[in-house]
Amino acid sequence: MRKDVRILLVGEPKVGKTSLIMSLVSEEFPEVVPYRAEEITIPADVTPERVPTHIVDYSEAEQTDEQLFQEISKANVICIVYSVNSKKSIEKVTSHWIPLIIENTDKDSRVPLILVGNKSDLVEHSSMETILPIMNQYSEIETCVECSAKNLKNISELFYYAQKAVLHPTGPLYCPEKKNMKLLCVKALTRIFKISDLDNDGILNDHELNFFQRTCFNTPLEPQALEDVKNVVRKNMSDGVCDNGLTLKGFLFLHTLFIQRGRHETTWTVLRRFGYDDDLELNQDYLFPSLKIPPDCTTELNHNAYLFLQSVFDKHDKDRDCALSPEELRDLFDVFPYMPWGPDVNNTVCTNEQGWITYQGYLSQWTLTTYLDVQRCLEYLGYLGYSIVAEQESQAAGVTVTRAKKIDLQKKQTQRSVFRCNVFGDIGSGKSGFLQAFLGSNLMRQKTIKEEHRSYYAISTTYVYGQEKYLLLHEVFPDFDYLSDADLACDIVCLVYDVSNPYSFEYCAKVFKQYFMDSKTPCMMIAAKSDLQEAKQMYSCTPLEFCRRHKMPPPQYFTCNTTAAPSRDIYTKLTTMAMYPHARLRCMCTCNRCTFCLCQNFLNSELLQTVRAKLYAVVLRRHVSQADLRSSTFWLKASVGATVFAVLGFAMYRVLLKPR
Repeated sequence: MRKDVRILLVGEPKVGKTSLIMSLVSEEFPEVVPYRAEEITIPADVTPERVPTHIVDYSEAEQTDEQLFQEISKANVICIVYSVNSKKSIEKVTSHWIPLIIENTDKDSRVPLILVGNKSDLVEHSSMETILPIMNQYSEIETCVECSAKNLKNISELFYYAQKAVLHPTGPLYCPEKKNMKLLCVKALTRIFKISDLDNDGILNDHELNFFQRTCFNTPLEPQALEDVKNVVRKNMSDGVCDNGLTLKGFLFLHTLFIQRGRHETTWTVLRRFGYDDDLELNQDYLFPSLKIPPDCTTELNHNAYLFLQSVFDKHDKDRDCALSPEELRDLFDVFPYMPWGPDVNNTVCTNEQGWITYQGYLSQWTLTTYLDVQRCLEYLGYLGYSIVAEQESQAAGVTVTRAKKIDLQKKQTQRSVFRCNVFGDIGSGKSGFLQAFLGSNLMRQKTIKEEHRSYYAISTTYVYGQEKYLLLHEVFPDFDYLSDADLACDIVCLVYDVSNPYSFEYCAKVFKQYFMDSKTPCMMIAAKSDLQEAKQMYSCTPLEFCRRHKMPPPQYFTCNTTAAPSRDIYTKLTTMAMYPHARLRCMCTCNRCTFCLCQNFLNSELLQTVRAKLYAVVLRRHVSQADLRSSTFWLKASVGATVFAVLGFAMYRVLLKPR
């Protein structure tokens, strides 16, 4: 909506332009009328629409044609004033003023016109019979108002309609010649209907109509008022109401009725609430709300945003198979001006056997978009109506900006849920296969992927000590000399080499030495294609020796040439290393079933830590004196206690070892 309104009054001399302005301001007819009134600004709190209004007068005696043309170009709405008792002034409306205004305004920016019949106190008849053909001839004319500056008749209404013509114009909404709404308006209202149809059954039931009413007008409709609205639709069209709910046709009919009855401010209120500007395009401020992201921070969706996206998925998964078919996906994105997800998305997230995006894959793709391009995520959430349905101030309320990574390292803990792993490797080393295996695709299935549908990203969930985390794999193009900051910025580095290619490891070693040897980013070596014959790597040392020398975990053997889906254990290890980059993990297993994991969990448990702290306080701080420390009895007791503890520990180890 505009921040202010500029109204220009033009017309033949002596028709009462200046008198109208002075009567509005002083609320009485002026005895002395100057040739031209100075520009007047009416404050926002005085106007009905709460918008500052500037009223500009024109005088042929005091202003040149050039000055008139400048005022026409600056005006938001132009009032052409004529005298109802002067045929000449009425004729000049079509012969001079309308052509002059059209000629001096931009064709792309339509300026609304108001016809003003002044001096209605001097005649008993109306001029509307003469004016109506003119209004039908020119679509720029919003309305016609007959008034009298002398007895103050319709003066306030005149300027209210002028304001309304700017703030709630009819032009973008309605075509008077065809007597129906314009295509852009229909498209915008259709999107609004689909967003408000919370269960996606094609009908707005009473609950959804009340939600729509509260959203747009901050008040629900009474049950009788709802029935009255539906009855109006029923009387005018047979398919406007179905199962006691409003269909899309009925919804569009209601708004057509509002516009035809001069209540187009109702339609504009709805359109603006759902983010549309005066050109019926979604406002940039609505699509891209302000969101500050400090350096070294990442962006993730929060719990409320995930709940909203889950509801959108459930709304469109009509067959309840926890996957979106191509038809269901098109229906979901029908509120978008374009299809946001291409065929590559099916090779970026998890899909079912038919190649349809699963529920998990759907959430993963949203997580990926938020992490890589948060502005695009905000735009997409705007199209879906997140701020409206979730009743939030903007889409930015659904995004969490994580704290800086250096703070996580200092505190040795992180609250992040998404971790990025950049995958390096020479051409043909098996990087793409490593990414696709994360999505459950074995080598046979990977061969069916078309080259143009290939993705350099793969994202899915892993579980680390019972916590669900997202791991984002990014395949880095193997151009050793031109690695960008984005290629190097990650939570963990994955160096992939082909065990069957003797020259494959050398690339990984060079990348590590040049870019990651002195960094704090943890690295893991992946020995890909482990189902093939292992060749000796033509390098100064073996991969295992290289890893030991640089304090890396030993190379992890991996293959995607399996009958079933490839193992996901290695991806859990990567996520664990990304979560705890400060820890030197002696065991690369995070299964929570083996002896090491169980013992580690027991030793790190809060219960054991609490007991140990209390024993330390009781034994060493309260009961141990200097005399006790010199006593042989004290040390005998301590030795026995240590022996008992060791025996119990060994017994527990044997018990835990039996299931293995």
